Amino acid sequence: MSEKIDTVRIGGPDGPEAGVQGFGAMGISEFYGSTDEAAARDTLDAALEAGVTLIDTADMYGSGANEEFLAPFVAAHRDEIVLATKFGIERDPGNGAGRGIRNDRAYIRQAVEGSLRRLGTDSIDLYYMHRRDPAVPLAESVGAMAELVAEGKVRHLGLSEVTGPELREAHAVHPIAALQSEWSLFSRDVERSAVGTAAELGVAFVPYSPLGRGFLTGAFADAGRDLSGDDFRRHQPRFSGENAERNAALLDPVRKIAAAHGATPAQIALAWVQQRATVHGLTVIPIPGTRKRSRLEENAAATRIVLTDAELAELEPLAGLVAGDRYPDMSHTATAREV
Repeated sequence: MSEKIDTVRIGGPDGPEAGVQGFGAMGISEFYGSTDEAAARDTLDAALEAGVTLIDTADMYGSGANEEFLAPFVAAHRDEIVLATKFGIERDPGNGAGRGIRNDRAYIRQAVEGSLRRLGTDSIDLYYMHRRDPAVPLAESVGAMAELVAEGKVRHLGLSEVTGPELREAHAVHPIAALQSEWSLFSRDVERSAVGTAAELGVAFVPYSPLGRGFLTGAFADAGRDLSGDDFRRHQPRFSGENAERNAALLDPVRKIAAAHGATPAQIALAWVQQRATVHGLTVIPIPGTRKRSRLEENAAATRIVLTDAELAELEPLAGLVAGDRYPDMSHTATAREV
């Protein structure tokens, strides 16, 4: 891209300024098959060139390997990026697939020290609670996170996969700058309560998986055929069997609108997410992930696409027609706690 994307403030006028589209780094380390490290580093350079400055990781991605991978990039560009990471999903050292949720104060303090060390920095711009353990009071968790702000280890706080009432409760303890949850043409659960609350409180919304984990690119129809054996999407309900066939058929209007704009289906899906900012009256910074410079540039270019009211109306029914849940186990999502 010859022109950088626009910028917005995360969490109000006192929040950090970042590009209106961010970068999700998860897939560099695991989940989506093997990675070409040199290409991934070139993609990070492309992000900065495009004005994509919110860099999102988590301590559980690669069991810390993702943060370590980012460390040289962070060191070289610390003042140019908004660095976000997350705690709360504890992985079993002997079984990478085994996971638990921890939000207690002792764990939070342990987790932030680990992230700071792996990232090679003395402060994290945006620190998220990755998943919520309902057994731990939000006041305890957010209170512990607020201590990190007071100590200068963290600059702003975020939450992931919480409901609107949970966001409001947390925000009363300490200002929450951003809420990160899945939001896309295929996943609109967050509109039940979280989006409206975020708009009311001035909390930025950071949609993860804005491309439906790649499904909205139109590249997949059969997980067994199209995905490598170590790709976790092979076990996701929406990519499996008849669900995948039904969901692939839903992409026809996305392709038609893409053709009208001279764009790709992925760009239309991203433009739709981006326009949620206008529809709902809040800051929206989607964080698509990729390991290729060409895809990064394609994604960033989507911020220039404006869909018409007629096109938005044509896309409106899609989420209600999607077959399969977002995860095999939805118990740790905000959706499971909505009333």
